[in-house]
Amino acid sequence: CNEERAAQARFGAVMCCCGPCAMYRRSALALLLDQYEAQYFRGRPSDFGEDRHLTILMLKAGFRTEYVPDAIAATVVPDSLGPYLRQQLRWARSTFRDTFLGLRLLPELDGYLTLDVIGQNLGPLLLAVSALAALTQLVIGGSVPWWTGLTIAAMTVVRCSVAAFRARDVRFLGFSFHTPINIFLLLPLKAYALCTLSNSDWLSR
Repeated sequence: CNEERAAQARFGAVMCCCGPCAMYRRSALALLLDQYEAQYFRGRPSDFGEDRHLTILMLKAGFRTEYVPDAIAATVVPDSLGPYLRQQLRWARSTFRDTFLGLRLLPELDGYLTLDVIGQNLGPLLLAVSALAALTQLVIGGSVPWWTGLTIAAMTVVRCSVAAFRARDVRFLGFSFHTPINIFLLLPLKAYALCTLSNSDWLSR
C-alpha cells in the first residue's frame, strides 16, 4: 500500500486516502459534506468505502491528495479468516463502485494514474483468466500447466523481493503466500462482489 500510494502521489494524486490515517482540510470537507453524507449507489444508501469515496469527491472538486510516508496510525484489523473475507468483500465492492465514479476524473489526471487504475482492476481479471485456463488444461488435457504456474510464481517472487529490498526486511518475502490466497479465495470473492454491487451491508460490527 505504501509503495502504491507513494507512486500515485509522485504523479499528482493519491486515489484512496486510507480511513484510519487520512486528514483533510476542514474548509475542503465542509464544501463536500452534503455529498459525502448522502452517498448512494443505484438509488440505495451506501455507507461503506467512505474513505475511497471521500478521496474521489476531493479530487473531483479540484483538491490535491498527498502521501505522507512517516504518518503513523493505529487501527483495528481482522484476526481470523471470516472477518478478513467480509472486510475484503466490502472493500472489493467499494473499489468497483468508486472506480466507476472516478472514471470521468481520470482524463484530468496524469496518465500514470489512469494506467494504475486500469491495472488494479484489470490485473485480477487477467490472473483469474490465467488460473481458470490452467485448471481447464489440467482437467481436460491431463497435463500440468507448469508454464502458467511458473509465470505467476516468478511475478510473485519479483514483487516480494522488491518489497523486501525497499523495506530492508526479509520478512516481506513471506508475502508470497498471498498469491494462493488471492487466487483461491480473493478472486472468487471479487467476482461475487462485482455481481452484488447493490448490496450495501457492512457485514461486520
